[in-house]
Amino acid sequence: MNFFKAIRRWSFISLVAMALLLMYSCRREPQFSKVPYISFVSFEKYEQENGKDNLGRLTFHFQDGDGDIGLNVTDVQPPFDSTSVYHHNFFCNYYEKQNGEFVKIDLPLSQNARIPRLSDLESESIEGEISLDLNINNPFSPYDTIRFDFYIVDRALNHSDTVITPEIIVNK
Repeated sequence: MNFFKAIRRWSFISLVAMALLLMYSCRREPQFSKVPYISFVSFEKYEQENGKDNLGRLTFHFQDGDGDIGLNVTDVQPPFDSTSVYHHNFFCNYYEKQNGEFVKIDLPLSQNARIPRLSDLESESIEGEISLDLNINNPFSPYDTIRFDFYIVDRALNHSDTVITPEIIVNK
C-alpha cells in the first residue's frame, strides 16, 4: 500500500513540476505601450583638468511596445529631413536657476540629437538605457545651477512624456 502512495505522490509532484515548466516556457515577452516611455536614470559630469564643467552624460531608461525608436543615417525623407522638427528624435531644453526660479535658456548650439535606430525588427517590445552627452556650461551666464527637460519621439511620431532632471551644479 505504501508503494502506491509513493507512486501517487511522485506522480503529483511530477505533474506540478511539468505544469510549472510549461508555464515558464510559454512566458510572453513584456508588452509595452507603442508610445515611448522614458525615465531619468542619472547625470554625470565629466571631470576637466581646469576644474570647470563643460560636458555631462545624461542616462535615461526607455520602453517601447513596437520598437520604433531611433533613426538611421539614411532616414532623411520627410518627416525626418533636415528642415523638419523630426530630423531629431531626442529633444532637450536647458534651464538656469536665476533668483530661485528656473528659466529656459536658448543656447547657441541645440542639445537636440538623433538617437540611432535601436531595432530593425517590426513590432518588437524593447527597453534599455540610452546615454547622451550634453553641454552644461553656458559661457554667457554667471549662473551655476541648471537642469534639463527632455523627451523622445519614435518613428510613428509618438512623443514620450517630458522628464525633468534634478538640479545640476556647474563649476564655472
